[in-house]
Amino acid sequence: MATLKRELGLFDVYAIATGATLSSGFFLLPGLAAAQAGGAIPFAYLLAGLLLLPGILSMAELSTAMPRAGGIYYFLDRSMGQRVGTIGGFGTWTTLTLKSAFALVGLGAYLQVYFPGMPAGPVSFAFAMSFAAVNLFGAKKIGVIQLILTTVLLGILGWVIGAAVTVLDPGVFEGAFDLGASPFFSTVGLVVVSYMGITHVASVSEEVRNPDRNLALGMLLAFFTVLLVYVLGTWAMVGAVGVEVLSADGGNLAPAASMARAVAGNAGEAVMTVAAIVAFISVGNAGVLSASRYPLAMSRDHVLPAALRRISRWGTPWVAVLATVGLILLWLSLFDPSSIAKLAGAFQLIMFGLACLAVIVMRESGLAPYDPGFRAPLYPWVQIVGIVVPFPLIVEMGWMATLLSVAFIVFGLVWYRVYARDHVRREGAIYHVFERLGQQRNEGLERELLQILKEKGVRDADPFEELIASSAVLEFQGTVAFSRLVDRASHALSQQLGVDAHRLAQGFLDDSGSGLTPVSQGVVLEHLRLASITGPRMVLARVHGGIEIDVGEPDVPPADDELIQAAFFLASPEADSGRHLRTLAQIAGRVDDTSFLTEWLEAEDNLELREVMLRDERMLVVEVLREGASSLLAGMTIRDMALPESTLAAMIRRRGQLVVPHDDTVIEQGDRLTILGSPRDIIDLRHRYDVHATTVPRWWRGRSRAMKAREIVR
Repeated sequence: MATLKRELGLFDVYAIATGATLSSGFFLLPGLAAAQAGGAIPFAYLLAGLLLLPGILSMAELSTAMPRAGGIYYFLDRSMGQRVGTIGGFGTWTTLTLKSAFALVGLGAYLQVYFPGMPAGPVSFAFAMSFAAVNLFGAKKIGVIQLILTTVLLGILGWVIGAAVTVLDPGVFEGAFDLGASPFFSTVGLVVVSYMGITHVASVSEEVRNPDRNLALGMLLAFFTVLLVYVLGTWAMVGAVGVEVLSADGGNLAPAASMARAVAGNAGEAVMTVAAIVAFISVGNAGVLSASRYPLAMSRDHVLPAALRRISRWGTPWVAVLATVGLILLWLSLFDPSSIAKLAGAFQLIMFGLACLAVIVMRESGLAPYDPGFRAPLYPWVQIVGIVVPFPLIVEMGWMATLLSVAFIVFGLVWYRVYARDHVRREGAIYHVFERLGQQRNEGLERELLQILKEKGVRDADPFEELIASSAVLEFQGTVAFSRLVDRASHALSQQLGVDAHRLAQGFLDDSGSGLTPVSQGVVLEHLRLASITGPRMVLARVHGGIEIDVGEPDVPPADDELIQAAFFLASPEADSGRHLRTLAQIAGRVDDTSFLTEWLEAEDNLELREVMLRDERMLVVEVLREGASSLLAGMTIRDMALPESTLAAMIRRRGQLVVPHDDTVIEQGDRLTILGSPRDIIDLRHRYDVHATTVPRWWRGRSRAMKAREIVR
């Protein structure tokens, strides 16, 4: 399956999540909330955010474990099967279209600030159709622009909220809870929609760099940002303009403009109105973009008809876009703003409850490849709270929200039974829970999770580079039997680990062909886990004449004319299965490169053999010459280089010998120093040493012609 290019960093995730959230929740909803709860609305926003936190934490965990386009639909489908996935897909599609409809209501309301005679309904319809046109002809996501818009928006809100605090009348909060508990909790359910955008970034998780870190951190930073803005903003709003102004005519639909006018006059009102219009346009258009991808994904999984996956000549899913806009127009025709907000909140609560259940299923499944970079704390109590809380909140929203929530679940089940069940047969991780009771197992999901691990690669905290640098290397010119190779590799590992060589050899041979030992593209990979060791160790073996498999049955038998010329033997601590699997996935990902075996066989010595395995963007080879920037390194110790904290001087090739450097190792002229680190640190080092030329070893020349040469600091 083709995957999307990973281009989004931490601040992109933060900007998308924050920008998609700070719209109707601040610019439109406080007036409707004040009509129900009076001066207690800041507390309603606070409680709503805290009650949604279990769902947000669960979504963050699922996103880091399965960074795939499709978001909650994908998570529910892979955890609990196609039946629940169908409900999740319809639910998320409906929720996003309701949120877009609510943004269009706000857009019409703020335009009426300066054009009071303009009919809000037709304006909302017109903008919905314009969003359809934009999405039909294509719309590129530009993270930098999104970040700029979010920064400007936060700056404006900070200015207005800060100014409002100076004119705040504390007396307006007297009797804030006089309306009673039922209206307050109904308002909590109403404002749930304010936090919806935070987790929608999960739908683009496949495009996020380092998803283990950036997805969870970006979501949580966005959550605490919007929570602060909502609580302080509504507190300042009530204090500056009063409950009467906010709740007038069933709810002021431009409450932020009213607050800005109260604290900064007409100029403040104008700035806030423009900010609101930009925010609503951005959220409405982005809502159509993201919502239309759910019927597309469901159609690709054969849950919806094939017509919904048709792509136009502009590369857009035109049928899915039109269906999405049709739903938005339907909600605008059927419901008033308050009902739209309540329905969106109710469906979002159901989705968050299912996300919490999905985390429980995935953890209890015992799937080793389920390896999230972020794990929700206080498991399973946080998830239990997230499952239980939605039900009373939905009931408090009123009969319509309750009835339509039930109808929505029933519709999803009926659709699965009538249509989807006959078109697809795929079950989720819940079958691995049943396996523990002697029931069926879903091996397809395990393979899919292993593929995700391969794409994610090792984490920054994993010692992959150090593992490669310290690996023993075995070299054979002729053919060698696999059993003899295992014996030699076990003796090499025995010296590093202090474990009996016979025990290691027996472990490798017992696991051969057990289903986790791939043999493909001329490579064999053996691995085991031991309770008695503290860290991983590995042996690399190059066999020019080919390996003769004389034991077991390989998982993927080689072709008749295929020589197996590379072997890896990995031993890891038993307690850290996640790191073990990530290391295997990283090796497998490197081996999958079509150029791997050529580079492997052409490496001139053990140092170059190790370099073949390292990630290119994380490695810099410094050749210390007589002249140029690198000449300054001669005579320095590794400590004197003052390398960034996260980097490692891994290897030195000196007069044909490999030297493993320490802090007090003195660098000599002619050394080739291999430095490992994050891509950002490698770039900084390249600038520090004034890179002005590139040389590559012989085994790399084929890739340099393909514009992939490694830069060498001279």
